[in-house]
Amino acid sequence: MRFAGWISGVAAAVVVAAGAITYAVADGDDSGMKAPAADSADAGFARDMAVHHQQAVEMSYIVRDRTKNEEVRRLAYDIAQTQANQRGMMLGWLDLWELPKVSAEEPMAWMDMSGMPSAGDGSLMPGMATTAQMESLGKLDGKAAEIRYLQLMYAHHMGGVHMAKGCVERCQVGVERRLAQGMVQAQESEMQLITDLLKKRGAKPEARGRKPAPEPQA
Repeated sequence: MRFAGWISGVAAAVVVAAGAITYAVADGDDSGMKAPAADSADAGFARDMAVHHQQAVEMSYIVRDRTKNEEVRRLAYDIAQTQANQRGMMLGWLDLWELPKVSAEEPMAWMDMSGMPSAGDGSLMPGMATTAQMESLGKLDGKAAEIRYLQLMYAHHMGGVHMAKGCVERCQVGVERRLAQGMVQAQESEMQLITDLLKKRGAKPEARGRKPAPEPQA
């Protein structure tokens, strides 16, 4: 099954990257590079993606309580576990680098995207859902909850892929670049799966934009 295949690949990548943290990241890189500066792309990506991942974890646990569909519940569980593990890795790197987990700079400054228009309260970075969208998801059930979750997660992944590609281009720490590249590959695969799941429900991913789409009816 395609779903199981790419999930296994993601899990393996997480294990490999986690095993490399102590050695590779303590010095900044496997090439002996020093730990990055607080205003570097490496630190900015780790901080911002940790926040971005946290919302995906929260969203995934919400939908697991709102539907009994095993396909969606399994996808949500895998996203939650993978992104929680990756979040822990990135926060661990910041600790090893002795850098703050919170910055005075605006989100996305490391990609020269600070001050970009927000989709609304709670949407701090590209693809993030607003507070209102998160609250709405928690009030839906069954098919309506599945569609809303899948659409929100598709947009969330679009933003995550954009950020991860930014790290691949800008980050200097080798193990972090490799993690970012793995995120791109895994989330693009998940986006295809999400598209398939939405199609089965007579829906499709939302177009990229700032105006939230109407909520599906329960």
